[in-house]
Amino acid sequence: MSASLVSIHTGKVAPLGPDGEPSGFVKHRRDGAVAVGELGLEGDAQADLSVHGGPDKAVYAYASAHYHGWVTDHPRHAAMFAPGVMGENLAIAGMTEADICVGDIHRIGTVLLQACQPRQPCFKLGLRFDDPMMVKAMVKSERAGWYYRVVQPGIVQAGDTVTLETRPHPGFAFTRLVSLVYRRNPTRDELEAMAGMEGIARQWRLQARQALRGSDGPAQL
Repeated sequence: MSASLVSIHTGKVAPLGPDGEPSGFVKHRRDGAVAVGELGLEGDAQADLSVHGGPDKAVYAYASAHYHGWVTDHPRHAAMFAPGVMGENLAIAGMTEADICVGDIHRIGTVLLQACQPRQPCFKLGLRFDDPMMVKAMVKSERAGWYYRVVQPGIVQAGDTVTLETRPHPGFAFTRLVSLVYRRNPTRDELEAMAGMEGIARQWRLQARQALRGSDGPAQL
C-alpha cells in the first residue's frame, strides 16, 4: 500500500440548503499542520452531535480516486467533485475501502487513526449538491469513505504518508462492513465476529450483539 494525504478540510457549523439547515458539512481546505485530538481536527465542528461526531466519528476520510467515478456517474455535478465536497476531513490518494480491513490502524504524520466504520449518508449530502438522489447514489455505489477513531492525537499535514501500523482483523474486509451497514445482510458468523470486535465502532458491536440475542431466523443488523 502506497497512500498519502492529499488535503485536509475542516468546517464550522453554518446554514446549508434552501432552509438554512445548521450543518458542519461544508469543509474548507487547510494549509500547513493541523492538530488532531480525540474528537477530531482542530477547527472542525458538527451541528447535530446525536448522529455526528464523537470518538467513533472523529475524523472522516475519503478516497480521492472516487471522484473520477462520481464525475462519470453524475456529470451534472462534475464541477463540484473535488476533495472536500463529500464533507471529508482527509482526502487520501492511493487507498480506497478495498485496501482496508476493519480496525486497521494507520499512521498519518504523528497521529494514529483506527478505521472503525463507514459513513452513512444523510439528507445533508443531498442538500450539499441540491440533489436528494445523491444519498441513494452513495449507498448504491458503496463509495462510503471511512471514519477513524483517534488512537494517538498529534499533527497531520498534506503530503504525509499513510502507513498501515496494525491490522487486527485481516479476515474482515472494510468493503464487507460497508455492505453490511448499507444492506443489513450479515451472516451469523459475521455477527459473532462483529460482536466481539474491539476495532469496530461501538454502535455496530452493540447492534451485532443485539441481533444475536434476538435472531432465530435470518440474521439482521
